[in-house]
Amino acid sequence: MQFTAKQISEIVNGSIEGNGEVLVSRVEKIEEATEGGLTFLANPKYEHFLYTTEASVVIVNNDLEVEEPISPTLIRVKNAYTAITLLLDQYNHIRFHRTGIEEPSFIHETATLGEEIYIGAFSYIGAGAVLGDNVSVYPQVYIGDNVQIGAGTILFPGVRVYHDCVIGENVIVHSGTVIGSDGFGFAPQEDGSYRKISQIGNVVIEDNVEIGANTAIDRATMGKTIIRKGVKLDNLIQLAHNVEIGENSVIAAQSGISGSTKVGKNVVLGGQVGAVGHISIADGSQVQAQSGINRSIEEPGLKWAGTPASQFQSQMRAQVVLQRLPDLERRIDQLEKIIKNSEGKRK
Repeated sequence: MQFTAKQISEIVNGSIEGNGEVLVSRVEKIEEATEGGLTFLANPKYEHFLYTTEASVVIVNNDLEVEEPISPTLIRVKNAYTAITLLLDQYNHIRFHRTGIEEPSFIHETATLGEEIYIGAFSYIGAGAVLGDNVSVYPQVYIGDNVQIGAGTILFPGVRVYHDCVIGENVIVHSGTVIGSDGFGFAPQEDGSYRKISQIGNVVIEDNVEIGANTAIDRATMGKTIIRKGVKLDNLIQLAHNVEIGENSVIAAQSGISGSTKVGKNVVLGGQVGAVGHISIADGSQVQAQSGINRSIEEPGLKWAGTPASQFQSQMRAQVVLQRLPDLERRIDQLEKIIKNSEGKRK
């Protein structure tokens, strides 16, 4: 795919300085770009690369002052970072947009498919499933009976969606993710064994959610496991049965949320955060990586760290004290010797 600088400027509503007919065919980092490449400059610390880059076109902010001669065509915009984000979205849309049904694939006769659908080879669409317009199902995806998938949603290769689950519009689910597997429910028996508790609920994922690769979202025992609109989940996350994640919350890789825990809106959980079950995490909470949450966080908008998690500033003070422990131990040993010698002299 090739575009002229003029075509790109029209997409990002920018103004051109230089040759508007120069062609670009790829997006590259400014320090590595070559002829035919498009790049951008948003961070001032990379400005020196503007004078050495071999890129054909560079998107820059309107207020950038060029201090040396340059070779690339400039496209000036209000915000270069926003502009390149828009272009990357357009690029991905063109690159991944497919339509049609590839063979072999299985689509149950009672399934309903919208317009401009893409079904990749070796995919399975179960009885009563409903797929909206412009849904993309890549190869080797399993969609169980009575699943509902909203318009514009993309399921990348190898995704598994169990029966009765609901996925909203413009959701992105990356490879290897499993939605609707059984919750971890087992009843202990008198003989020490465990009896499985049937998991009869489902998973509901609202609009504009993105889910990373190899994430597992368990179906509810009864009722729903709910991922609210705008949530972003990283790779390798475990969400247990009846968990609820609030709007626009973000969870980093290898985190695990135990059953029936409610995570509020605009919460940020760092990598490898763990939360016990049946608690709530208040809106706007920010939890540092590798923290362990063992009780409800009730006050919104605070930062937390450590295991068990405590407020961030307290945890940082504790870390300072912890680092001083060897020195404190040495000083205590010295004081004990002084006291012991003093008591010996009195005798």
